[in-house]
Amino acid sequence: MPLNIPNLLTWLRILLIPVFAAVFYLPAEWLQPKLINTTATLIFAVAALTDWLDGYLARALNQTSAFGAFLDPVADKLMVAAALILLVKLDRVPALIALVIVGREITISALREWMAGIGQRKSVAVSFIGKLKTTVQMVAILLLLYDAPVLQLVDAHVWGTWLIYIAAILTLWSMAYYLKKAIPPAPGED
Repeated sequence: MPLNIPNLLTWLRILLIPVFAAVFYLPAEWLQPKLINTTATLIFAVAALTDWLDGYLARALNQTSAFGAFLDPVADKLMVAAALILLVKLDRVPALIALVIVGREITISALREWMAGIGQRKSVAVSFIGKLKTTVQMVAILLLLYDAPVLQLVDAHVWGTWLIYIAAILTLWSMAYYLKKAIPPAPGED
């Protein structure tokens, strides 16, 4: 395991997951509900920022590694799954939506591992639809964690709910896209 800045940021993201979850289990006298939501939102935002930053730094500093390529998506999936489980518990996301999103993440991770095993990982490389899904999903989760008006202009709960449904649709669309890309061409279609 190479010890470099991108990998340390990925480890930080993983270490933030229990801290993020623990905020919701603090005694009520420690933090008011609004502060719990704000604190959890800030922790999730920092974790999401490290997701972007570790990839950027790995490329910019030429510190990409097989270990980092493995660990980064694992950290992402754990972070999103933890947030969705908490949002279901808080009754801010329907369980079916969380199952669709988490189920897709597991399916596509397994697909990528299988495709890598047969030397075809590039055929299921991250696509625009996958990046769009991730962006919408992250914004939705941040809004649903915050769950209060933003600057008295945006109802975070309403917007977050709409966006999590859009993320679920994009999740299914991107899963279909990746599964289709993994199907080998019929003989003579090359």
